[in-house]
Amino acid sequence: MTTTQDGSADALPDDEVPTRTITVRVNGRRRRVTIEDRALLVDVLRQELHLTGTHAGCYNGDCAACTVRVDGRIAKSCLLLAASVDGCELQTIEGMAPQGELGDIQQAFWESDAFQCGFCVAGHLFAIEDLLESTPEPSESDVRKALIGNLCRCTGYTNLVKATLLVAQRRRDAAEHA
Repeated sequence: MTTTQDGSADALPDDEVPTRTITVRVNGRRRRVTIEDRALLVDVLRQELHLTGTHAGCYNGDCAACTVRVDGRIAKSCLLLAASVDGCELQTIEGMAPQGELGDIQQAFWESDAFQCGFCVAGHLFAIEDLLESTPEPSESDVRKALIGNLCRCTGYTNLVKATLLVAQRRRDAAEHA
């Protein structure tokens, strides 16, 4: 910040914004990127690292379209300065299917028509993955609670619940047959 003649704060011109180079591991791949100190993680992922599956929706943490994992914990990347994740392990939605094949949650979502336009899908997938890690046999209520904070204008959430219960059942069946 600079100070104007009247003593009020004035934002720095773009060519004077401090920058830094950060190193992160994104979807298993080490990446170094030079960023402005003020850059949000969602924008760095999309614009600098070209990982466009992470969507920029509301920029205030309400919609969850920008959800990623940071060191194993789900986070809304529109609320994080990219500088704060220097040295961290990140997973984006692209990292959920690294060999190009759908994971079991993605497959159940596909089969159940649990997403339509796809804008909000990152938030839903990460929330459900997180739920199933802690609650392998969730109830409908558990699923609905896990999806709080993930806004979707297309699905009505019924098929999201159906898909989640389907994947939980499939995982139980697989465990019984193992």
